[in-house]
Amino acid sequence: MKYVLRTLLFLAIPAILFLLPWWTIVFAPTEGGGALFWIGSVVFLLGFLALPTTMFLGHGPAQSDSASLVGDTLLGVAWIVFSWSVFGNIIGLIFTMTGAEDSTRFRTVAVGVVLVSIVLVAWGVFEARRVPRVRTLEVAIRGLGAALDGLRVVVITDTHFAATDRADWSRRVVAVVNAQRPDIACHAGDLADGSVAKRHPQVDPLGDISAPLGRFYITGNHEYFGDAQGWIDHMRSLGWRPLHNEHEVVRRGDDRLVIAGIDDPTGTSLPGHGPDLATALDGADRSVPVVLLAHQPRQIAQSAPEGVALQISGHTHGGQIWPFHYLVRLEQPVVAGLSRRGDTQLYTSRGTGFWGPQLRVFAPSEITVLVLRPA
Repeated sequence: MKYVLRTLLFLAIPAILFLLPWWTIVFAPTEGGGALFWIGSVVFLLGFLALPTTMFLGHGPAQSDSASLVGDTLLGVAWIVFSWSVFGNIIGLIFTMTGAEDSTRFRTVAVGVVLVSIVLVAWGVFEARRVPRVRTLEVAIRGLGAALDGLRVVVITDTHFAATDRADWSRRVVAVVNAQRPDIACHAGDLADGSVAKRHPQVDPLGDISAPLGRFYITGNHEYFGDAQGWIDHMRSLGWRPLHNEHEVVRRGDDRLVIAGIDDPTGTSLPGHGPDLATALDGADRSVPVVLLAHQPRQIAQSAPEGVALQISGHTHGGQIWPFHYLVRLEQPVVAGLSRRGDTQLYTSRGTGFWGPQLRVFAPSEITVLVLRPA
């Protein structure tokens, strides 16, 4: 029964994504007849069948890169067309109030949804594939020593190296990161989707990032869908310091800062993994401010009571494809930017790469420069 329910859910999602757009773009404007109706219906039916099939082949046991490219792209396009079908039909109701005929209203909405979807898909691909913009902001840290004033922490996260070969993109990201003159570099998880053997050529350029006070990496949830320990070992081989429920003290002059990192909550699926903040901070001088890498923003529920000065997270992608951020907000306390819970500040990056669909709509990627200042 459990597997039956999962299968029904797996099929229900594409059914919802395709049914409303089919009605909006195909059925309503053609009044359910004619060549355009039948051609459009066949196209939507093929899409409905292809989405779960390619997603299963791409992200299931077969791990087919070609299938994942098709499935992920189809998922992103379907989400955009579905979302704007909703908005189109709301606008269509307004047309009704003006006395517009149903045939005119349906055709206008259908054309509008198609045109807007085409523009957003094209723009979304460009936004996803571009080198991220640099976002710089100052963060006041209580107890930060004068010698550490102006410390530059450059954050990348959610690179999600996967089926698309982005080795060249990776090298260009490294060049931008180095141009920011980081004192500390951080990768806040979701490094890659897939095994080290398949994805390391895209990850290896990260070994060229220069940060004199340290390069720190934590696992995200996607590492635990594959080979988390393998990625921890590989990042260590590239000169990065994995923080597997650990901390390290960085010094400049006589002043110190604790950089700590904890596992993603999904790590409990792997023996010896899972977030353990007490272990991460064990032995740390609690008079020294703590910057914590924790992949998911909701982990602030554990870090705030422990007096962490700043938590750096990713995971949300800023929603990646608007208006998906409203669904992300149901699970996470914040989607992007600098926020606060009590005395603990939280910076949530929109992510440097993308997951799945090569689309970013109203959620641009970022390379973040956090300039630390004494409060």
